[in-house]
Amino acid sequence: MMSWIFGLLLLFSIVTAFFNGRTQEVTAAVLNTGDNAVDLALTLCGSLCLWNGFMNVAQKSGLSQKLSQWLFPLVKRLFPGVSKGSAAAQAITMNLAANLLGLGNAATPFGIRAVRELAKQPRKDPSSATDNIILFVVLNTASFQMIPTTTVLLRASANSSAPMEVAPAIWLASAVSVSCGIAAAKLFALLGRRNRLG
Repeated sequence: MMSWIFGLLLLFSIVTAFFNGRTQEVTAAVLNTGDNAVDLALTLCGSLCLWNGFMNVAQKSGLSQKLSQWLFPLVKRLFPGVSKGSAAAQAITMNLAANLLGLGNAATPFGIRAVRELAKQPRKDPSSATDNIILFVVLNTASFQMIPTTTVLLRASANSSAPMEVAPAIWLASAVSVSCGIAAAKLFALLGRRNRLG
């Protein structure tokens, strides 16, 4: 689907440029953005490697278990049935920690592991997602970011004079999206349980 959308956008821009007599500008933009994309990818790659390495060290040093214990009261409230020190609790807390640091790519492996562990919980229909899995996916998608690392790096690579100035807006938007996501997931879980009972 996305390939169709991007294809249509590209076609639309070429046709519009042709009718406006700006084909040279479009051609120059296409050629220049390739270089910019490579530069940006290399800039982000270093930071992502650093933070992915940090997450691996945290896991192997036992920091992930300590973080799991520290965040467990929150995890227990949000995800009933997840036991303290379990693989699911550790994966959830490491995913939350990576998202707090604004490292979506570093959070992905922990997110996959968390869903696999949550899927092992007993359920009536093995082909459907549990309420815990749905809530986790919502939290992972909406993710509250304390340090918006990727955004700051993008702004810094674009020569922003104050790359961190967007942080308060990101905190507010993250808090609102996470709150709404949790409320919606819990509400639909409650309605689903009532429908199954009724």
